[in-house]
Amino acid sequence: MGESEIVGTPAGDARITWRPASGRARAVLALGHGAGGGVDAPDLRALAAALPPAGVTVALVEQPWRVAGKRIAPAPKTLDTAWRGLWPALQERGLPIVAGGRSAGARVACRTARELGAGAVLALSFPLHPPGRPEKSRAEELLGAGVPVLVVQGGSDPFGRPEEFPDGAYELIAVDAADHGLAVPKRAALTRQEALGVVVAGVRTWITALV
Repeated sequence: MGESEIVGTPAGDARITWRPASGRARAVLALGHGAGGGVDAPDLRALAAALPPAGVTVALVEQPWRVAGKRIAPAPKTLDTAWRGLWPALQERGLPIVAGGRSAGARVACRTARELGAGAVLALSFPLHPPGRPEKSRAEELLGAGVPVLVVQGGSDPFGRPEEFPDGAYELIAVDAADHGLAVPKRAALTRQEALGVVVAGVRTWITALV
């Protein structure tokens, strides 16, 4: 499972579970979770298993509200405060840090990347807009990250399908037929494992080229 540590932040205690790189580590990938789940999301688990053999230490970050057992995420500014507060614990390894996360965690990573000195951002299932409300775009957060960004987006994500994303200086991997959790229906051409394989392969290629 890896080694876990509790990290105090101004928003409460966060938890980091470390999955150390096999052999010489080249970077840390910090992965935050979404507003509706934790670090046990299938895509986060798959990356935590697949990237250490490629020389990437994965840090699975649980926000204080999850550590405290609450069911509802706080306001975005509180999520950002916690992320800033735990950042020094990520820096202690002395490695370049890629900030990442899924959904709300991806937004946090984008909003804070430049100020914290992240080398890049991995945005899994970036919630471009609330379902059915494309006019409420959050593209500014994505486009304003100020560092290299990789978006991994499901082809049927109600929070923003790949074709809805604006032009910009980022890369995007589309996972055919996948929803916001990057799960695919049984009738899809890809199985769930194949869809996760697309995610893992794309992220591994991108991050190893960066570091």
